[in-house]
Order: sequence, then C-alpha cells, then structure tokens
Amino acid sequence: MPLVKQMNVIGRPKLRTIVADRLKTFIVKHNLQSGDRLPTETELAKKFGVSRLSLREATKSFEFLGILESKPGRGLTVGSVNMERVTEYLGFHPALHGISLSELIDTRVLIETGVLAHVSQRMKQNDVLYDKLSTINESLRQARSLARWIELDSAFHRELICASGLSPLMAFTDVLAVFFKRFRESIQKAEWSQGIQSHQQIIEFLKAGRVVDAKKELRFHIESHSQRVKTPTQYRDRK
Repeated sequence: MPLVKQMNVIGRPKLRTIVADRLKTFIVKHNLQSGDRLPTETELAKKFGVSRLSLREATKSFEFLGILESKPGRGLTVGSVNMERVTEYLGFHPALHGISLSELIDTRVLIETGVLAHVSQRMKQNDVLYDKLSTINESLRQARSLARWIELDSAFHRELICASGLSPLMAFTDVLAVFFKRFRESIQKAEWSQGIQSHQQIIEFLKAGRVVDAKKELRFHIESHSQRVKTPTQYRDRK
C-alpha cells in the first residue's frame, strides 16, 4: 500500500506536465489569441483523457502567469502573460545562481548589446528614454556607498533593456540582480568614475545613432569585470 501511494505522488507531477504540454499545443494549433475562449473543462479533460482535477492542476500555473484566465460564466480564456510575475520568479530559478561567472558575463553581453539597435531607434522618437538613463547616471555620480552604487548601476542597465520596448526581454533583467550579487567584489574594486563615463558614452552613442560604437563600449564595460574577479574556483572557496 505505501508503495502505491508513493507511485501516485511521483506520477501526478508528470501527468500535470503532460496535460500542460497538450494545452500549449492546443492553443498554438488553433492559433488562439488573448480573449479567445477554450472548450469547457469537461470537454478538455475528455479530449486529453484525464480527470477534471488533473486538468485544473495543469491550468493553475498558466493562470498564475496570466497565460490563461478563468472567469465565472466564461470558463477558460486565453490571457496575456504577466511579465512582472515571470520576472519575479525567474530570479529564483537555480539555473541563474549555478552558472559560472564567465557565462554570466556572456549572457549580459548578448542580451544588452542585442537591444541597443532598438534603444537607439526608440530614442529618436522619444527623448524621455535618453533623459531617464542620464538621470540614473547622474545619481550614480552622487553615490557614496557600495550598496547605493550597485542599486543604481543595476537600475541603469535594467532601464537600458526596458528602453528597447521588447517586453519579453524584461524577464531577463533578473540576470542583472544575480550578476551584481555575484560580482560584488569586482564592483568594489572598479573605478566608479570610469563606469559613469562609460555609461554616458553609451547613451550618447545611442542618441547619435552610432549603434556599433555603443555595442563596443558596452561590451568593454561589461567584460571589464572579468579582469577584476578571481577564478571561479577561488571565488567559490571564498564563499
């Protein structure tokens, strides 16, 4: 009897995952858009060959992230992804905390340099983006503590990604939180005035439409951390 109970506990998450995958396939196959209604729970459960309870377990995570909505009288409908929740919980993902320092640097370079063309284009249409980044950088000049510096430096790079207008990428701004935590030693050793100048140079290049120059400056700015940190093994030993 205990063995049977144990097998049920192990099997349920697997079934929930299978049902979730079928739901995703159903939505994509039928090209459902935000606001479109899905079949009833009974119909979906019968279609997938599962109980209504199993179906509800699979839909809970989708509802939490805003992918699906459940309303009285309307049943399940396709919603819009809640990027704030995605971002919040991505930051707790173990994969972000277990990767090497070099991978963190490469990830930042890939994401941040990749958005610059979009940022530059949007700056031409909206001066507020330039002003926001400049204001954060000016606040950095006034920073007197490491904690305040890290807070504002992270805010600058987060705003740089947000300025692209590419909302799916907002979920990856939590990479910055992990980065600044892991690279605290490097940041403490950094020449802060040079960092401020580099920030300003990047946004001036973007404002002028010099995207290639902005990418070169940003890549150098991010990769400079690798010259100041110890090897990954030494870093882990200190922790």
